[in-house]
Amino acid sequence: MVNLKINPIGLIDKSVDTGVPQGELLLEFCESVLGKSVTDLNKSRDKLHKALGSKAVSAAAAVIGNFTKNDRIANGLGIPLPKMVMKETETLRDELGLNKFRSAINSLKFN
Repeated sequence: MVNLKINPIGLIDKSVDTGVPQGELLLEFCESVLGKSVTDLNKSRDKLHKALGSKAVSAAAAVIGNFTKNDRIANGLGIPLPKMVMKETETLRDELGLNKFRSAINSLKFN
């Protein structure tokens, strides 16, 4: 098992290393999947494939798709986060600015 020191600030600040091997390529791929440019998507997918292989591209695409689906469902239903999750993620949510999103009200109003 690999012991990684993950820095989530790298998700919102590209000058900060996430601590994930090939993390910059994974973030670039994620942004291109959610973006509008097919050219950018093709480039990022090819770079990720060259660095990590086809299984990694498939896995990354599956994670992006599943997360996006689950996030949209939760936001649409207004599902709040449990109190324990709110407490354990307080610092992370603050660092990433997650409480500033309009949909955060669904979790904040119940805790």
